Amino acid sequence: MVVSPLKKWMLIALGSLSLGLGVLGIFLPLLPTTVFLLISAACYARSSKRLYDWLLNHKWFGPYIRNWREHKAIPQKSKIIILALLWGTLLVSGLFATDLTVIRFALLVVGAGVTIFITRMKTLTPDMVAES
Repeated sequence: MVVSPLKKWMLIALGSLSLGLGVLGIFLPLLPTTVFLLISAACYARSSKRLYDWLLNHKWFGPYIRNWREHKAIPQKSKIIILALLWGTLLVSGLFATDLTVIRFALLVVGAGVTIFITRMKTLTPDMVAES
C-alpha cells in the first residue's frame, strides 16, 4: 500500500497521539486504553511497518492489541484493575472535587455505565491464549 508522505506523517502523528492517550488510559480509568492502542495500531499499520511491529511486539501494549484482535476479549485481571481504578477515582472525585449533587450523580451514572460495559466484555481465558 503506497501512502503519500503527508498522509504517512499524519497517520504516524495520529498513531503516536493515540498511543499517548492509551498510556494515560492505564492510569486514568475513564480513558479507554485498548481503544487508543487499537487506533495506534491501525494508524501505524498504514504508515510505518517498523512502528507497527514495535507496537505489536511491545511487552505491555502488544498483548492488549493481540488479545482484542484475535479474541475480542480482555483478561480478568485487567477487568479488576480497571474497575478498581475507576471506582477509586470516582470516589475521590465525588468526595473531594465537588459538592454538587448533580455532579456526584453524573459520576455514579458514568461509573455504572463503564462497569456494565467492562463486565459484559468477553473475558480472556487461558485456553484462548493457548490457541493463539
